[in-house]
Amino acid sequence: MANNKGGKKITILGAGNVGATCAYTFAVAGTCSDIVLIDINKEKAKGEAMDIRQGVSFGHNVEIFDGTYDDAVGSDVIVVTLGLARKPGQTRLDLAQANVNIIKDVMPKVAKAAPDAIYVVVSNPVDVITYAILQCTDLKPSQVMGSGTALDTSRLRSSIADHLNLSPNSVHAYVFGEHGDTSMIPWSITNIAGTAMEEYCKEQNHIEIDEDEIIEEVRKAGAEVIKRKGATFYAIALTVNKICDDILRDANNIRTVSTMINGRYGIYDVCLSLPAVVGGHGIEKEIAPVLTDEEVAKLQASAEALKKVLRSLEF
Repeated sequence: MANNKGGKKITILGAGNVGATCAYTFAVAGTCSDIVLIDINKEKAKGEAMDIRQGVSFGHNVEIFDGTYDDAVGSDVIVVTLGLARKPGQTRLDLAQANVNIIKDVMPKVAKAAPDAIYVVVSNPVDVITYAILQCTDLKPSQVMGSGTALDTSRLRSSIADHLNLSPNSVHAYVFGEHGDTSMIPWSITNIAGTAMEEYCKEQNHIEIDEDEIIEEVRKAGAEVIKRKGATFYAIALTVNKICDDILRDANNIRTVSTMINGRYGIYDVCLSLPAVVGGHGIEKEIAPVLTDEEVAKLQASAEALKKVLRSLEF
């Protein structure tokens, strides 16, 4: 097992499609110096590590190994991709109890090995799993974040950008709430170069954007990919790489990640996505933009839908 000599270490729990693609993405991007892949299927983890390791002479010098839970020791970031993947036609919430059970078994051991790491949760249903990790470990809420609607936000920006013939980087738009069917878009704070989107469309003679159509597109984007290729892993790996990079560089970027909400918009004791400053200590700051009453109601409905699921589970 490699000794982490002052570099940055990321441990990935789960070497399935998502975990392995995250490892590959970290290696290609040079996000960290050490990567450990841990999976119950040890041969699979070893094979994935070997495959990436054999190509690193063409890129960044990254040490990549397979290991056991104890090898998480000294990790700066732990990426959680454990659990069963979503099958075609299955909702993220259908997976809930089975994946919560896996989390309850594994996470206390990992948290003991790496009590100071920042945890980035990818396993679905991500809001429920993020909550479960906080229930079964002593980790602080600022240390644990789910990838949440970070990817939905990227999908939304691409969607609007296509419509307006702009780069997605010039679109300031967010998806809040559950990473799933009750997510919502706060259109009141969506803007292009500081101009409200509606105004921008008028000014540039664009047809107004169909808001209902866009939220449907964003919510169903993952399912559409699963329907065609059986799984989603590239886009989420790029998302996770960005979040990990923010943490390791102490970048203080604002991301819509899933965190424990206690007080924002009158919502308590549930994990869902709202903007947060992501840096070296995990969640550095929580942000609560001013929303319309209607938007707050939609967000509270999303929180309620998640709470209903939480009440039906055993943690």
